[in-house]
Amino acid sequence: MSEKNGAVKKRRSSQADIPDSLCQETETCYRLRLPEDFYQFWKFCEELDPEKPSDALVSSVGLKLVGPYDILSGKHKKAKSTDVNFNLHWRFFYDPPEFQTILVGDSRTQYHMGYFRDVPDELPVWVGANEAKKGCVISQVGDNIFAAVKLFLSKKLKEVADKKKNAVLKDIDEKLTRTAKELGYSLEQKTVKMKQRDKKVVTKAFHGAGLVVPVDKNDVGYRELPETNANLKKICKAIVDAPTDEERVKAFAPIQEMLTFVQFANDECDYGMGYELGMDLFCYGSHYFHKTVGQLLPLAYTLLKRNLFAEIIEQHLGRRREEDLDQLAL
Repeated sequence: MSEKNGAVKKRRSSQADIPDSLCQETETCYRLRLPEDFYQFWKFCEELDPEKPSDALVSSVGLKLVGPYDILSGKHKKAKSTDVNFNLHWRFFYDPPEFQTILVGDSRTQYHMGYFRDVPDELPVWVGANEAKKGCVISQVGDNIFAAVKLFLSKKLKEVADKKKNAVLKDIDEKLTRTAKELGYSLEQKTVKMKQRDKKVVTKAFHGAGLVVPVDKNDVGYRELPETNANLKKICKAIVDAPTDEERVKAFAPIQEMLTFVQFANDECDYGMGYELGMDLFCYGSHYFHKTVGQLLPLAYTLLKRNLFAEIIEQHLGRRREEDLDQLAL
């Protein structure tokens, strides 16, 4: 048996420790498939703290397992509300539909990590991190959760001066590294798989994570916006900073012109243009753009056959919050 096949076999046997019904329930609640590293990491945290795996890293590392992990822990069964919307569960202010939160950190910056996927019915392409209090940028932190937490740990180890705390972190770091290697996961921040996905990116967008749309051999699928990112940000700023409604309407003129271009692009199957403009306006974050985003993104996702993302963005725009993101605590 090759080393790779051995790693796959080990991975599967480890996941089998979690009942299939529980894995199925987790993925049914979100209507998203979860990768094996998601379940493997739960097992790792169970070994650290059998009583409360979700809190296994809280006191030492400063990370809490949330989102779909709340279903593995059974937290959803104790929820006050019976009407829980998992599309919005731990969905931070700047999280696009592609981003699914799985870990939360410092509440002051609203640091969180999540799986980033380009298409709802495909597995994630990598794990990303965002600090919602600082802005919309999503950084790539590995192609699995072990790599993401390893990177977080390595930064933490450099910051912690206290010898006792440092020793605890080193112990967790060693256990995590050993487990990841046994299971065959890469601990690199950037892997070959991630670089291959980068080649499919048609534009970085304001969040920096990149947008992927199918482009055929005739280059149909995406056309560039007539403005650079820098210019589009200036246009957005002029709209938000306008002293009167009259001035704001005038400042909106370049956006209106771009909306016309998007209509032409959609007619010619270049769905990526409306996707990019909608995402950039969403990422800018102002409520002045919510109506336009609501016109652009649900349509773009529907045209790209990413219907779940269309549903998520509509619901998020309807309840776009900076606080109270835990749907199970409401």
